[in-house]
Amino acid sequence: MNPVFEMRHISKSFPGVQALDDVSIAVEKGEVRALVGENGAGKSTLIKILTGAYSLDGGEIYLRGEKVHCGNPSEALQLGVGAIYQEFNLVPHLTVAENVMLGQVPSRLGRVDRSEMHRRAEEVLARLGVSLDTRRKVIELDVAQQQIVEIARGLARNLSILIMDEPTAALNEVEAQNLFRVVGQLQRQGVTVLYISHRLNEIFVVADSVTVLKDGKLVGTELVSGLTEDEIVHMMIGRQLTDYYPPRGSATDDVIFRAANVSLKEKLHNVELTLHKGEILGIAGLEGQGQRELARVLFGDIPCDEGEFFLDGERVRIGSPARAIETGLGFISDDRKGDGLVLIRSVRENISLPTIDDYAVGGVIIKDREEMKYVKRMIDQLDIRASGHRQVVRYLSGGNQQKVVVAKWLGVNPRVLVVAEPTRGIDVGSKSEIHYILRDLARQGVGILMVSSEMPEVLGMSDRILVMREGCVVAELPGDTATEEMIMTAATNAHESSSNGAKPELRD
Repeated sequence: MNPVFEMRHISKSFPGVQALDDVSIAVEKGEVRALVGENGAGKSTLIKILTGAYSLDGGEIYLRGEKVHCGNPSEALQLGVGAIYQEFNLVPHLTVAENVMLGQVPSRLGRVDRSEMHRRAEEVLARLGVSLDTRRKVIELDVAQQQIVEIARGLARNLSILIMDEPTAALNEVEAQNLFRVVGQLQRQGVTVLYISHRLNEIFVVADSVTVLKDGKLVGTELVSGLTEDEIVHMMIGRQLTDYYPPRGSATDDVIFRAANVSLKEKLHNVELTLHKGEILGIAGLEGQGQRELARVLFGDIPCDEGEFFLDGERVRIGSPARAIETGLGFISDDRKGDGLVLIRSVRENISLPTIDDYAVGGVIIKDREEMKYVKRMIDQLDIRASGHRQVVRYLSGGNQQKVVVAKWLGVNPRVLVVAEPTRGIDVGSKSEIHYILRDLARQGVGILMVSSEMPEVLGMSDRILVMREGCVVAELPGDTATEEMIMTAATNAHESSSNGAKPELRD
């Protein structure tokens, strides 16, 4: 074995946390190595050490057989090492092209050559099979488009070692397949790829081998061809995960919420839906068919052009998030870092945020004991793993951040909870915990509308499934008998019979 990079006996600690403990990893040229583990296992810390974002406490790094010290990301880039992070590092008010070419903007006669910059950016996007206006500002893009720009910037640098941290977290199936094709091209060109993903099925598509971390320690490295998905899960969490999804059976016949004739210019067209008490209603479809806009309209984040809303049979007005909360709605966004959390504030402050008026007068907390009692109860109930209620949320793992988002909405005692991509970017163990939390809420009578781009999640969690296409609800399927083929048939307007002879119930 002649590794292109090797990390020997790496250790790193933060206040109160041993993030990495004597971890060693070696990867050969042109190899695609998957790096997996639960949130908080040490994956992000390891790659940030390799890319110079973090200093190491102990250990050594070798590139092409020579010992190196990456003091900062710029030095790492000069050595040919770069990363595409799950947390976007984009400049919102710059264009797509400016972000893709950031740090290597072409110039001519001392001035930025904008035509060449856009040409190069378009060329990189074409490698991903994506058509995106390179003159648009990043702030105007949705989460999936921003993810594509992040990936394109990494590809534009022509690195010899490329780290991909959850690169498909916000991509649809077609975009993900294009990314897998690009990874294959990079491998054939001799680029070494370190691939981090919580979607274990991807590992069997793109990776040659897999390294598993748990609690900051190395569990082992194995060839992917010799493992099953269940075996990888067992290595990650130390136990068999037999029930990925909780049993159904919480839905009643009582209608708790109804939306009628909801329309939003070019995005939604006369959408109607009924949500029952204790029901989890899944919203499925290809990416960009109006699901995200529907979730935000229902919470008042986007004002609709037309539409009526009814809670317990009474017409209600939902013109803003504040009004939606007063009405009895909660919202878990698909962008927890941008919308769901205040990253620089503590666990306590984030959990209390929607209910702060219950504990404060004029912005001053006067019921400190009551607030702390609630915060501690949520931390215990949801098993939020933090050093304490004062820990800043940005330093929590993705799964624990998502639990904080859920905890803050439990405080408002929602009648209806709108959930968008509830498990995006979190590990398989945390996913299962979030699924059980949502089902437990449903058993308490909460109506849950769940938008998800992950087909297994939609099928595993939903009591009923609505399929959207071009801003319309085009099919309704029973959750216990629906299949991926039935959903895709409706989503793509292919009305052939599914393999079991059933057809989705199509709507006019």
